[in-house]
Amino acid sequence: MAYVEGFVAAVPTANKDAFIKHAELAREVFHDFGATQQIENWGDDVPKGEHTDFYRAVQCAEDETIVFSWIVWPDKATRDAGMEKMMADPRMDPANNPMPFDGKRMIYGGFEQVLAKGR
Repeated sequence: MAYVEGFVAAVPTANKDAFIKHAELAREVFHDFGATQQIENWGDDVPKGEHTDFYRAVQCAEDETIVFSWIVWPDKATRDAGMEKMMADPRMDPANNPMPFDGKRMIYGGFEQVLAKGR
């Protein structure tokens, strides 16, 4: 089954267009290194919880919006090799493609897919 890399970040709401532009360039890089799919989602109906929530997880400020994203890879080995190449790729250099949010507050992780069904 596929391997999924997931991300949650707080993006300044005013940077929505910059975020989309950044994601589009990143998509080219991920695709070049083996990713099969990239999904970027802009928060629309993200509730605040009583004990924990997306906002607290990334220290989201009032002028920021939660984004929830994932990249699908054929397998973990392809993801590991692709992420290593991506980190060295000049297209992802912050001087060429600056992140329009505070990457220090982003949470992310790799996940082994255990169920995938479609209609």
